[in-house]
Parts: sequence; C-alpha cells; structure tokens
Amino acid sequence: MTCRTVTILGATGSVGQSTLDLIGRDADRYEVLALTAHNNVDALARAAIFHQAKLAIVTDESCYGALKEALAGSGVEAAAGREALTAGAALGADWTMSAIVGCAGLAPTLAAIRQGRTVALANKESLVSAGSLMMDAVARSGATLLPVDSEHNAIFQCLAGGRIEDVSRITLTASGGPFRTFSLEEMRQVTPAQAVRHPNWSMGAKISVDSATMMNKGLELIEAYHLFPVGLERLHILVHPQSVIHSMVEFRDRSTIAQLGSPDMRIPVASALAWPERMETPCRPLDLAAIGRLDFELPDVDRFPALRLARAAVEAGGAAPIVLNAANEVAVAAFLAGQIGFLEIAMIVEDVIARKAYDAPHAIEDVWAIDETARRDAVKVAEEMAV
Repeated sequence: MTCRTVTILGATGSVGQSTLDLIGRDADRYEVLALTAHNNVDALARAAIFHQAKLAIVTDESCYGALKEALAGSGVEAAAGREALTAGAALGADWTMSAIVGCAGLAPTLAAIRQGRTVALANKESLVSAGSLMMDAVARSGATLLPVDSEHNAIFQCLAGGRIEDVSRITLTASGGPFRTFSLEEMRQVTPAQAVRHPNWSMGAKISVDSATMMNKGLELIEAYHLFPVGLERLHILVHPQSVIHSMVEFRDRSTIAQLGSPDMRIPVASALAWPERMETPCRPLDLAAIGRLDFELPDVDRFPALRLARAAVEAGGAAPIVLNAANEVAVAAFLAGQIGFLEIAMIVEDVIARKAYDAPHAIEDVWAIDETARRDAVKVAEEMAV
C-alpha cells in the first residue's frame, strides 16, 4: 500500500483515538494532514505533535490561544472555529475519518465528500439528518464512502463479492445495552452513571446512552437505509448480547453471510483504513470455544421505543429523521445532566416529532434550520418534564 494522506475529524474521541493507534503502528504508510477536536486541547496537541500533523483545529474558538501555545515550536499549524474545521476537511486528504459526534459533523463530512476521495464514516448522525443530501454528494463527487460503525462495516464486508440486488435481508445486531433484561420499572430508576457503562464496548457518554436506550440501533437502521438501498422492509434488528456477530446479510438463495470479531472498534476502523487491502491490528483474536455460546432474541419495542420511533421516521421521510436525531441529542444531554429520567429520553423524542410538520430539506441550510427548531422544541419539552 502506498503512503496515504489522512485527516481525522474528531481525533480525540474513541474512534479518532482508535484510528491514531492504528496509524501509529504503521506510520510509514500514512501522512497526517489535519486533526480536529472540539475543545480537548491537550489531547489534540499531543496527537498532532506525535503524528507530525500539518494542522490541528479546535472548533471552540476560545481554545485557540491554548492550542497555539501547546503547539509552539512543533511545526504544527493551529486553527480554530467551524469555518476552519470545514476548511480542514476540504484539504483533499486521500482518506478522511469522520468521527465527530452529532450533527456538528455534517458540514465537514460533506466538505470531505466533495473532494471526491475516500471518507470513512463514523458519524451516523450526519447520515441520519441528511442522508439523501450526503448520498447525492457522494454520487456527484465520485467519492468512496466507507462505513465504520461496526454493524455497517460488517454489512459492507458481507457484501464483498455479492450484488445488492440479490440481498433478501440485512440484519443489524444489537448488544441490547446494559439494561437488556431490565423491567420498565427498573429502567425508570436508571442513573447516568449506569447508562454509560456498556457491557461490551468502550464508547463516549452520548453513544453509550444511545446504546442503553437502543436509539443507537435506531439511528443505525436509518444509516443502513441510506448506505444499503434494499428498502426498509428488508432491514431487521436482532439482539445478540455477546457482540460477536456484528451484522448478517441473507441473499435470495438463502445463503447468509455474517461478519464476526471481537468487540474492538479498531477492527472496523482498520477495515476502512486499509481498504481495499487488509492490515495487522493488535486486537484480540476471536475465540469461539472460549465464548461457548451465541444468543439471539428479538428486540422489545415496548421497553425500547426508540426502535419504533426510528423506523417510523424512515417511513415518514422528509424532515422526520432530522427531528428524531436533534431531539434525541437534547434529551440525552438533559439525562446526563440529571434533569430528566432515563425513560423520558424517548418520550421527549416522540413528543417533539409529533409537535409539528416540517418541509423536506433540499439543502444543508434546510437541515440546520430544522435541526435548530427541533432542538428548541426538545429543550422546552425537557424543561416541562423536569418541573
């Protein structure tokens, strides 16, 4: 594999750190152009200096002075602000990791896609909020979009050598999160500290709560709808507590291909980083004999209504997925801040979706406008519930 230039959007998060870990193990093959973070100056500066990046960007402009000071004498250029973030994404790296959490990753991800290179997508919220716009941009630019979420990367690998028109069913697996066996009454008492302790994966707070509500799987359903155009009726979710099988693809001849691996994000990141080749990783080999058993069960949409809400948002189309995502981000933040209960997260999302009708977005500005309005509505609903 020839030397590849790389930009990482969201370099200090868990996916960004996994990417940097793999790059550091094979540094001669990668040249880091830009690394970005929101406000984690220390981690960003250390990574930028260690990996000899050309540019380090913080989106929080108040952190610019601290970043510049931390990079003094290193040869790494400092920049700050959302415009700088989008400009950094448009540098034209051969390979860009989009790992910014939330809708904040939409503009830089689109900027990277428009360069017509390879974009590894770990920012599901962008595709949820602007799936049609993003896929249109991919088609127009000729960019290659590689899914990094473990489930979508698994589907991507399962489809290698197969035709999308021969697919009869795609199954995304879900661990079920830390409250898979909890009753509704038990979930009513859940604390943020409990919700961020995922049984299998090491992830950030927001995505851990999404996994606990199973909204993460709902967002992944919407993401899969755009990435793998087989129709919503062919997309299914199956709870698999061991997180060994990451997804499955069934073809019309009833052959089913599954991708298995240890629950380590470096495996799907490595798949995207080295694609179309393969690379060594330090990940634990899969030992099925030690695991002993693989269990499966259907998801319970009564205890985890986020799955129902996400499927309904796909069916409704238009602005519904944007509202779903925006309201969920606000609700999760309110839960983590101790303002609302765990079960109220999905209640807020459902309430906000039902409040008003929105016109379908035709441009990124429409997405932002809908997102902003939905967030305001969600804040109001959260405040009402907190009283």
